[in-house]
Amino acid sequence: MESDELFINMGPVHPSTHGVARFKLRMDGESIKECTPVIGYLHRGTEKIGEMKTYLQFIPYTDRLDYIAAFPNNYAYVKAVEELAGIEVPLRAEYIRVLTMELNRIVNHIVSIGSLLMDLGAATMIMWGFRERENALQLFEMLCGARMTFNYIKPGGVREDIPDGFIPKLNEFIKDMEKRIVDYEQLINGNEIFHMRMKNIGVISGKDAVNYGWTGPTLRGSGVDYDLRKYEPYSIYPDLDFKVCVRKEGDSYARFIVRMDEMKESLHILRQVVDNMPATKLISMAEYGISPMTGTPTAVSTYFPRIFTPPAGEVYSRIEAPKGELGFYVVSDGTTKPYRVKIRSPSFCNLTAIPSLVKGLKIGDLIAAFGTIDVVLGDVDR
Repeated sequence: MESDELFINMGPVHPSTHGVARFKLRMDGESIKECTPVIGYLHRGTEKIGEMKTYLQFIPYTDRLDYIAAFPNNYAYVKAVEELAGIEVPLRAEYIRVLTMELNRIVNHIVSIGSLLMDLGAATMIMWGFRERENALQLFEMLCGARMTFNYIKPGGVREDIPDGFIPKLNEFIKDMEKRIVDYEQLINGNEIFHMRMKNIGVISGKDAVNYGWTGPTLRGSGVDYDLRKYEPYSIYPDLDFKVCVRKEGDSYARFIVRMDEMKESLHILRQVVDNMPATKLISMAEYGISPMTGTPTAVSTYFPRIFTPPAGEVYSRIEAPKGELGFYVVSDGTTKPYRVKIRSPSFCNLTAIPSLVKGLKIGDLIAAFGTIDVVLGDVDR
């Protein structure tokens, strides 16, 4: 049977595009012959703003990139500044940083999986997921007073130490979350309809995934064992025991399972962080040669001046964010503001494979494949 070609706009206000993304679809009947992503609706000029602000002033803007997982965005930029200026960080601060990032990784994957299931017509998972997410956000609020955009990690450490009562509540969350993941698996993994919608859909080989610049769970779902926390370790990750979660199938179901497994590993990391957290140590000002007029170092932060001028130079610093490799390229000309800021965002790079990933599939399959890439448009457009 012959059919006429049909051009369809999906988005930019479609609920399954996870923000203001648009797909221009050229259809042959129900099959996608060509898919062209259109982005830029949320472009805010974040990189240029970074060149107009001081090093401290730009930190809150990094929260607004991947607003589902803001802690890793804070850390990636701050890590670049610290490498540029040669700033040392107290060990307790590094433990707190990893604690926040792994807790935020769990929150990211909860939202990713819940949104995916809702896009496929199953509402239970997102209600369950947001129940656990609320408990995590309450921990964030207890830690720094904010729930989604934190401005908590700063050059030299973190802004405040862990408050009294935080660790017991974190232990309650870990214990509860371990049970909840079992519930998720019982709800989803054996569902026949879910398997039909996900298996052998949006398949990409490891070689093609690497060539498209994929990183994070999307890449590891194609059998590529690549995790910066393990193979280019930073902070305290070399001292932690965890495994890299990999699946070899390369389809939408594999990418989903990788995120489920990563939540378990993040809980395992959180337990180690809690068990090995260095005790609070009061640091004398004389130890750093700092007078009371210029600032007081603490157990969770070395001294960092408000008027900060790093030496001239450049640095590219990258971390394993929940969605993949997040990198900041920062150039200093020796003044109080960066000369150049460039962000390598995982959502943008992972989106590049969509046209080839969905060719020949149905629109419903596009929803499934796109959902497993886990894109946040604030991270794509910047």
